Amino acid sequence: MPSQTAKEMTAEVRQSFAQALEERVANGTVQLPLLPRVATQVLSLVNDPNSDAAKFAALIHQDQALAAHVLRIANSPAYMPKVPIVSLQHAVSMLGINLLSEIAFTVSLKAGTFQAPGFEQDLEVMWWHAVASGAYAKEVAKLKRHNLESAYICGLLHAIGKPIVLNICVKLGKELGVTLDQGSMKSLVEDHHVQVGLLVGEKWALPAQVREAIAHYQQYDQAQTFKQEVMMATVADRFASFILGLEDMTVDVLYDHPAYADLNLYPKDLAALVSAQDMVKKLVNSMSV
Repeated sequence: MPSQTAKEMTAEVRQSFAQALEERVANGTVQLPLLPRVATQVLSLVNDPNSDAAKFAALIHQDQALAAHVLRIANSPAYMPKVPIVSLQHAVSMLGINLLSEIAFTVSLKAGTFQAPGFEQDLEVMWWHAVASGAYAKEVAKLKRHNLESAYICGLLHAIGKPIVLNICVKLGKELGVTLDQGSMKSLVEDHHVQVGLLVGEKWALPAQVREAIAHYQQYDQAQTFKQEVMMATVADRFASFILGLEDMTVDVLYDHPAYADLNLYPKDLAALVSAQDMVKKLVNSMSV
């Protein structure tokens, strides 16, 4: 965390900073990142009925660094291939195009979005939480026999506004000559990440269910559409925070949430989600590129 402040950290400075941020978010004048090109193309390929392993491999090979990351992750303990995977086409045959696309999208997302000089540790924690939420959303989707890919992308992106608000605050601080303390920064991120996440969802043309998860994962009962996806993101967010130790939460507190009953998740289902934490942590470690 930065230790020097350009202005004294008074309540007045914090209020002025927050007001400037709120005005820019409300006016839509904040600078939002682009969805990385490869991530966009991966999404298009997944939705293309004519796509195949050769097209996918050719796309990923356009970015050698990404191709290396995808192969490394495909060979990681999170996926435990029976034999070493030596090429992207081999990876597709072993893991399937949907899973490889998921890996490629995730890796390219981090490189293009989780950037805020001086706050690398905070971003790393946000990244762990995003990946763990994606993994948990898939686990819930398996229990509910729901679309896994849709659940994963909702879990992965439900709090995408957080790293972007952090990046905006860093830039705004430089512009105004202010360096906020970590407590103030976290408060600004919490207060504005949904609104900024929705702006990002519109700019990136994210699927409607993802934008609904961004809007309502904290209050799923207010979702008007895609309520199943929103509730799965809610549950995933909660379990991800629990296994990563991001909140002071016992198992009893973890189990106390109305979303479980609304999703028809039984105690044995919740126990299965807790027992999946080692697998989720392996995935988080593999994605920490």
